[in-house]
Amino acid sequence: MFLSLRDDVADALSAALATLDVPGTDLGIEEPPENVDAALASSVAFRLAAERGAPPPQVAQEVADALDTAGYEYLDRVSLAGPYVNFHPSEAYYDDTLAAAGDNGYGRLDPKDESVVVEHTSANPTGPVHVGRARNPIIGDAVANVLDFAGYDVTRHYYVNDAGRQMAVFTWAYETFEEDELPEPERPRADYDLVRYYRKGNEFLEEVSEAERRVAEDEIQSILQGLEDGDEATFERVNEVVEPMLGGMSSSLERLPVTYDEFVRETRFMRSGATDDVIERLQDTENAVYEEDAWQLDLPDFEKKLVFLRSDGTSLYTTRDLAHHEWKFDNFDHAVTVLGEDHKLQAEQLRGALDLLGNDTDQLRSVYYSWVNLPEGGMSTRAGTGVDLDDLLDESIDRAREEVESRLESRIRDDDLTENDVERIARQVGLGAVRYDIVSKQPTKAITFEWDRALDFEAQSAPYVQYVHARTCGILAEADGVPALDGVDASTLTTPEERALLDVIARFPAVVESAADELAPHVVATYTREFAERFNAFYRECPVLDAEGETRTARLALVAAARTTMANALGLLGVAAPESM
Repeated sequence: MFLSLRDDVADALSAALATLDVPGTDLGIEEPPENVDAALASSVAFRLAAERGAPPPQVAQEVADALDTAGYEYLDRVSLAGPYVNFHPSEAYYDDTLAAAGDNGYGRLDPKDESVVVEHTSANPTGPVHVGRARNPIIGDAVANVLDFAGYDVTRHYYVNDAGRQMAVFTWAYETFEEDELPEPERPRADYDLVRYYRKGNEFLEEVSEAERRVAEDEIQSILQGLEDGDEATFERVNEVVEPMLGGMSSSLERLPVTYDEFVRETRFMRSGATDDVIERLQDTENAVYEEDAWQLDLPDFEKKLVFLRSDGTSLYTTRDLAHHEWKFDNFDHAVTVLGEDHKLQAEQLRGALDLLGNDTDQLRSVYYSWVNLPEGGMSTRAGTGVDLDDLLDESIDRAREEVESRLESRIRDDDLTENDVERIARQVGLGAVRYDIVSKQPTKAITFEWDRALDFEAQSAPYVQYVHARTCGILAEADGVPALDGVDASTLTTPEERALLDVIARFPAVVESAADELAPHVVATYTREFAERFNAFYRECPVLDAEGETRTARLALVAAARTTMANALGLLGVAAPESM
C-alpha cells in the first residue's frame, strides 16, 4: 500500500505544482521529519524558495493550499511542519495494509519480465571457504533474494576459475606429492584433504633451489598451455582437483545457506573458442598495442594498460572474463557481479574493454565489498592462516546452544522444548548471527569479525530481530484462532504504538524496491531493526491476548501481519525466522 500511497502523493503534488505554474519534476518526496506523524513528506519548498523569492515555509504553505486530496484512495490530508509538506494516509490505507500482510508473499513486487544473472562468491577453488571469503556469498545471496522478491527472474552463478596459474600449481602439486609428505587434514572432506597439496606446492616453490623450481615451473607452464590449446587430457587433470574442491566448498556454503543455479567454468569460454574470438577482435582495435612482450589495451581514462594476451599465446583471467560477460549479455537482460574491493580496477577495465567491443555495459552492475578481518590479522589460503567458515559456523551454533540452554534454565515455566527443538533453535540463531552480522553492514565498510558482537542476544543483532518473529508466533499460538486479516477494521488500532507498527509494516514493499534498486540488502537489515523496535514498543504497551472484543481481534491481526512481514524480511537476508526461542 505504501507504493500506491507514494503514487497518490506524486500525482497530487504534480497537480498542485502545475496549478502554481512551477516547472520541474523533482517533487522532493521523502520520509517525514522526526516527530511528524505522517507517512510521507515533500521538501519541494527548498527547491522553489529562490525561484519564488520567498522563504521555504511560505512556499510550503502555497503548495499545501494548492493540493487537492479528493479522489485519492490512500491520501487523506496534508499538514505543514516548517518547510515540509506532510502527507497523511486514509483509513483505507491501513485496512488494505492489514489485508495485504495476510498473504505469505507480502512485500513481493509484481513480475518485471526481466532476467538478472547474479554472479557471486567465485572464490578460487584452492581451499575451504574461510571467513575472509564469507562476505561475498552472504551479500551475493541476499542481493539475489532481494532482486527475486522485487520481481526479477533471477539466476545465481558461481564463476569457477579453473584455468589460471593457481589451478596449474594445484594440479601439479596434487600429482607430485605423496600423502606421507602432508599433514593430517583438518576435516574428513575433499576440500580439506586437497588444500594440503596446494599449500605444500607453494611451500616447495618458495623454498627449493633455482634448478628445482625451474623444473616445477616448466611442468606448471605445460598445464597452462594445455588448457589454452584445448587439450582434453589437461582439462581432465585439472578437473581432478577442481570438481572435489567445489563439492567441499559447496558443503560449507550450503550451511549458510547459499546455493547456486549453475557453476560456470572459466575453461568453458576457452574450449568454445569465445576467448580466441575476443582476442582477435581486441587486436583489431586501434587501442591494441604490443608492448613488454604482451598484447595490451590502451584504454581511455586508465593509466595502466590492460594485458589481454601473453607472448607465449596464453590468455589472462580478464580476457576470458570478457568472453564470459558477452555470454551473459546474450542470455540475460541484466548482470550483477559481487566483487571484493581489490578487483575494482580490473572490473572497471573490463567494462572499458566491453565498451570497446561494442557491448551495452548498462546491462552490467557491480557490488563492491570490503574485507572481513580478524582481530588477529589477515587470512590466506595459500599460507593456511585464518578461520575456516566451517569453524565459524560450528562455534556460532555452539555458542547459540549455550545461550538457549542458559535461558531455558532461568525460566520458571516449562517451555516443553525437546533436545531437537534446542538444536534447531541453536542452528537458526547461530547461523543467522553470522549472516546478519555481515549483511547488515554497508558493503564498502570493512568488518573486523568479533564473536561476541555477532552473537550478542541483547544488542540489535540477528537474535534480537529473530526474537520478534518467535514472539509473534508465541502470541498467535496461544490465541483461539487468528482472524482473517482482510476483514479487520484497522480504525480500531488507535494507539501510537499500534499505528507506528502498522506504518512500518506498510513500508515493507518500498524497502524491497529500494534494496533492489540500490543492490543494497543492508537496507533490509536496517528495516528489521526498526521493525523490532516498533513491535517491542507495541508489545509493551498494547496487551493482545488480554484485550477484548474488536480491540483483541485487531491486535491479533496486527501481530499476524507483523509475523509475515518479519519472516519475509529475514528471508531476504537469508536468516531463519524461528517459531520459538
